[in-house]
Amino acid sequence: MDPNMNNLLKWGIQNSTQNNNQSTDPNAANNASTPRNNITPEMISALFGGPSEADLMKAAMEALRSDEVDLENKLIAFDNFEQLVESIDNANNLEPLGLWTPLVELLKHEEPDMRRMAAWCIGTAVQNNEKAQDKVIVMNAFPILVSIAIHDNTPAVRKKAVYAISSSVRNYQPCMDELTKYLPEGYASGKVDAGDMEAIDAIMDKLREHPVPSS
Repeated sequence: MDPNMNNLLKWGIQNSTQNNNQSTDPNAANNASTPRNNITPEMISALFGGPSEADLMKAAMEALRSDEVDLENKLIAFDNFEQLVESIDNANNLEPLGLWTPLVELLKHEEPDMRRMAAWCIGTAVQNNEKAQDKVIVMNAFPILVSIAIHDNTPAVRKKAVYAISSSVRNYQPCMDELTKYLPEGYASGKVDAGDMEAIDAIMDKLREHPVPSS
């Protein structure tokens, strides 16, 4: 929960309790004049508007692409971004907000943690969401993700790339067909049914077990 909303909730509970106590307190008149906890402008903003989730997504991406934001704060922004795109509505807003292109570009970032988070966000955004799954094809993300899954030097990055691939192809045949174009030889024989979870699991296992590149 937004900290400001949490503080506002606490304020409401505390003052509701005070009001109830006043009904049986013979000194209620005195209590009524007792100063209560202050409501900050930030708390009011959280209740009556504040930035929308779309605004928060755009702000996070601006931070991720800024040279003035250090890695630690970029990873915080990425974590917030990933939580936002758990919502199907927010995931579907990636396209109108123009955020798919920079997100896919971050798969090529020099920092392993940035590549890891980019893959994680893609995997989260496309889960059970055909509209978002289709964007993986449109953005030509599969060759990048497959390359990361089998060539990246950082195990955590490869793991999230496989997660993104797995989430993209399940129950969405166009993505499954697109993926097979970029898989190493022997990973899939013929057409793979996007609804065949065992077949998909077998492919993902092969990606996870791909020999780790020498450093």
